[in-house]
Amino acid sequence: MSFTAVLSLAFVIGMGHALETDHLSAVSNLLAQKGDRRALIARGAFWGLGHTLALFSFCALVVIFGLTIAGRAQAALEFAVGLMIVVLGAQTLWRLHRDRVHIHVHQHGGERHLHAHSHKGETVPHARARHEHSHRKTNATAFGVGLVHGAAGSGALLVLGISATHNIHQALAYIAVFGLGSMAGMAALSTVVSLPLLLAQRGANWLRNGTSTVLGLAALWIGATIMFENGTALSLLGG
Repeated sequence: MSFTAVLSLAFVIGMGHALETDHLSAVSNLLAQKGDRRALIARGAFWGLGHTLALFSFCALVVIFGLTIAGRAQAALEFAVGLMIVVLGAQTLWRLHRDRVHIHVHQHGGERHLHAHSHKGETVPHARARHEHSHRKTNATAFGVGLVHGAAGSGALLVLGISATHNIHQALAYIAVFGLGSMAGMAALSTVVSLPLLLAQRGANWLRNGTSTVLGLAALWIGATIMFENGTALSLLGG
């Protein structure tokens, strides 16, 4: 197989990697937070950027300096991923309990858009209430979540990349293209998922709350499963 074909395969595998269950759960809970379609897609892109940077950085260090990722370290990183997903799911459920949320259209920065908005703790009438919000904090969170996922996935990618290539330069190219594929996969997923999530936000409160509840509970289950599996592995490796 030519190296060009190997890189093409790396891109396709990277796209598939973005659609793994733990990635879907984490990003879906990020997308369930308020924002217009552009903001939702941006969160998926920031996850992909963090994921790719962590993957490439970890793998490049290992390949260039001849380091190794021990099984215990890999299990610890996967355990951290599970914990992070549990936290994201818990945050989604906590926001439902904590916030007094309603849905409306407003405009700022010359852009008119719709979002779910909370006035928890405000005592002034709704018409005089502040309707400020920011998408930057959520993008930073998505970037951080992507970093953790990328670090946890670096071990398996190293085995795959090194077995499919013949030298360091090819291995690094393989890893970079794999990362770009994962970014493309998550961007495509975010684009597709953003529409039904926005429809849920714009629908009745029961629909929005029901969607968030399902996503939050799914994240708790998936994260707890990952933590249990890798916690068991850590105890066995440590014994």
